[in-house]
Amino acid sequence: MQRICVIGGSRYFGKLLVKRLQADGHRVTVINRGSTPPPAGVEHLVVDRNDEAALVAALGARTFDVVVDQVCYTPVQAAIAARAFAGRTRRYVMTSTIEVYDPAGATVPEPEGAAVPEESVDPGAWPVAMDLPWHDEAYLEAHYAEGKRQAEAVLTRAGGFAFASVRSAHVLGGGEREFTGRLAHYTRRITNGEEITVHARALPTVFIHYAELADLLRWAATGSAFTGPLNACSDGLLDVRDLAAAVAAQTGREPVYRTVTAGGTASPFSFDRHYAMSNARAKELGFAFSRTADWLPGAVAEALAPSAAPTT
Repeated sequence: MQRICVIGGSRYFGKLLVKRLQADGHRVTVINRGSTPPPAGVEHLVVDRNDEAALVAALGARTFDVVVDQVCYTPVQAAIAARAFAGRTRRYVMTSTIEVYDPAGATVPEPEGAAVPEESVDPGAWPVAMDLPWHDEAYLEAHYAEGKRQAEAVLTRAGGFAFASVRSAHVLGGGEREFTGRLAHYTRRITNGEEITVHARALPTVFIHYAELADLLRWAATGSAFTGPLNACSDGLLDVRDLAAAVAAQTGREPVYRTVTAGGTASPFSFDRHYAMSNARAKELGFAFSRTADWLPGAVAEALAPSAAPTT
């Protein structure tokens, strides 16, 4: 049994992670702002992680074996966490994203025809700018990938604990639990015969099922001691037309496509730049991934269910 703190953990794969850690017999503490209570038996600290003094006060004398940070988006948040949890935990795991490899808007190399390894973005060498307007929601939304890169960089250099980041692929599955509505975008539009906007040369990407991501985060927290970044994606590349075909197979409706020029705005998961990740490191460390082609039909079926309208 370990003492594990989850920052966030109020929805989707974070909520499932909390349930699975609890089922494993660990003592779990959830930190969030109180909008969603954790399962019965899980300690709940209601505090805004952006308020350093309040966070430290809420933590009191608590210590943890592991902290899993689901909602770290900026270097400012990372610096607060580094100070608050230094000496309180031996291990810190941050949920990051495939978007750190996106060559749009950053000096990230764009490979052609090869899956991207973790060393393509080295958080130990990535520059950090704390004085940017990270508190501004519009700025943060427009600079989501850079916020994650800099948050990883801050925690990598913090030194108060062993640090690992899990760079998640695009997450699907769970029907109404998938709050972004990206898969629902395809099921709705294809069912209704509406256009899907795609790039003329739509490049492939990688995905992961939300339950598989919860399992990987559980393994990263309690079953492995790796440090540094780790890519998390199911096996198999898919492009936007592959995804639409999976929906069409269950709706009986052929997708209607409209092509946009390179750099234009398209439907979710249509990319005109390549940054599909390699999951070789996680496999070498002992994690076994599923195949996207095996779980995608079930995810589509869940998204097509009447109760699968996205929720906030």
